[in-house]
Amino acid sequence: MRRAVNDLLGGYDKLIMDPVHGAIPLYHHEIQVIDHPLFQRLRNICQNDILSLVFPGATHSRFLHSIGVMHVGTRMFRSMINAYLRERQLNEQTELSLDQLDAIDYLAKTIRLGCLLHDSGHSSFSHQFTQARRIRDLMSRPGRFADLWEGVDYSAYHNAEPEELEHEHYSVRVAHEVLSAIDLDSAGLHARDVIGIMETTDVAPSEIFCRHARTFWEFIAGADAEAGELISENIPRLVLDLLSSIVSGEIDADRADYMLRDGFHSSVTIGGFNLDHLLSNLRFGWDKSEPWLGLAITQKGLGALEDFVYSRYQMYRKVYAHKTALGFDWLLREAINEVLEDPESFEWIDTCLSNMQYFAELTDNFFWEAFRKVARRRPESFSYCIVNRIKLNYLDTREDLSDNAISRHSAWLAEQMELDPAHVVTCSMHARFSNIQDNFSGIKVLIRDPVNRTRSLKKITDVSAFFSKFSDGTITHFYTRPESTKTTVL
Repeated sequence: MRRAVNDLLGGYDKLIMDPVHGAIPLYHHEIQVIDHPLFQRLRNICQNDILSLVFPGATHSRFLHSIGVMHVGTRMFRSMINAYLRERQLNEQTELSLDQLDAIDYLAKTIRLGCLLHDSGHSSFSHQFTQARRIRDLMSRPGRFADLWEGVDYSAYHNAEPEELEHEHYSVRVAHEVLSAIDLDSAGLHARDVIGIMETTDVAPSEIFCRHARTFWEFIAGADAEAGELISENIPRLVLDLLSSIVSGEIDADRADYMLRDGFHSSVTIGGFNLDHLLSNLRFGWDKSEPWLGLAITQKGLGALEDFVYSRYQMYRKVYAHKTALGFDWLLREAINEVLEDPESFEWIDTCLSNMQYFAELTDNFFWEAFRKVARRRPESFSYCIVNRIKLNYLDTREDLSDNAISRHSAWLAEQMELDPAHVVTCSMHARFSNIQDNFSGIKVLIRDPVNRTRSLKKITDVSAFFSKFSDGTITHFYTRPESTKTTVL
C-alpha cells in the first residue's frame, strides 16, 4: 500500500526527456521493459516509414512514440480521476480509502504498460511492411501463428488461431516475452491484465484485477454502483474495456501522441490541438441499463474534441496521404518485394517472423542494407529508386472512387496521355472517420442538468453537428513509374 501511495505522488525511478512532452517519469519495472532487446529494437523502426523523404524532420522512431503514448495514457487516466476527486470535494464526500488508492494505482500502472507495449510488434517500416505483397503472403502462411508461439501457451490471450497475422498479434507476442523476462511481481502487476487491454486479445482478468475493478467502480459510480442492471460479474470486463479504449480507441493515447509527434517532427501545424484542454474535460461515463462504461466528455470540452478530430482529418489529407509520400510508399513496398526475391533474405525474414529469438533483428536497418545491395546490382530496380530518392511521376488525384472507377480513370489517363497502361500506378489511402457519427460508442457527451445536477449521456451527434460532417474517405493518386523501372516485371 505504501508503494502505491508513493508512486501516485510521483515516486518515479528515472526521467526520459522527450521533445514533445518534456520530462516523462518511469518506474523501475518500466525501465526493465524499455531495456529489453525486443523493445530497444523500436529505436531502429521509423514511426512514419519513409515519410522523411518528403518531410525531412520526420525521422522519429516507434521507440519514443511508445514512451509518449504511455505518458499520454497516464495523463488521460489521472485527469479523469482528478475530476472525480474535485467533484467529491465539492460535494463534501469522504476522502479516498486505501483500497481505492491501491486500485487506482494498479489500473494506472496497467494502462502505462499496455500503452508502452502497444506498438512493440511493428516490423520494419511500420505499416508499410505488412502491406507489401510478399510479406502478406509470408504472414498468411499456415502454421505461422503456431510457430510464433511454439512452446508457449497462448490460450490466456487468444481463443483461437487468427487466419492472418497483423502487427497487433506480434505486439501481444512481444509483450508476453518481455513481461515474462522482467520482475513484474515486485510491481504487484499481472502480465495477463496488461496484455488484456491490448488489441486482438480476449482475456479473463486476474483475481487482483477483478477486486481492484470493483473498488474502482464503487469509487467513480458512488450511489449508482449497486443500482440498475449492472451485476458484479460484469464490472471487471467493463473496466478492462475502459482501459482498452485509453490504449486504443477513437480518442486514445496512441492517436493523441502520434498526431502531436508527427506534426512536430514534420514541421506542420495542422496536427496540433490543445491536449491539456481535451484531457481536462474527459470523464468516466457509464450507463447502467446497457451496461456501458467508457469515456465521456463534458459539453465545454466539445471544442477541444472537434479540434482533435479535425487535426487528425487534416493530417491524413495533407501529410499521410501527401501525393509524393504515397508514391514513395508504393516504391517502398515494391522494393521490399524485391528483397524477398533473394532466397537467403526470404529465409531470414521468414525465420524472424516465426521466432522471438530473432525478431529483434527485423528493423529498418536490415532493409536499407538489402535495398543498397539490390540497387548496386540492378539500377533499374525499385530499390535503386528508394536509395536514390527517385520519385514516381505524378499525374492526378481523385477522391472517393470505387475500385472500378480507379481502373477506368487510370485507363483514361493512359489513353489521353498516350502512356502504356501498365506503367500507370495508383496509390490510395483510406481514412476511417465513420465511428465519429451515430455508431460511435467509445465516447459520449456528459450533460448535467442545471437544476438538479443530475448527469446524462448523449450521442455526440445529438449534441454537436460538427461530427456529422465526417465520413470514411479514400484519396487516390495516379502516377507513372520512373523510366528506369519500366522494364521491371511486377
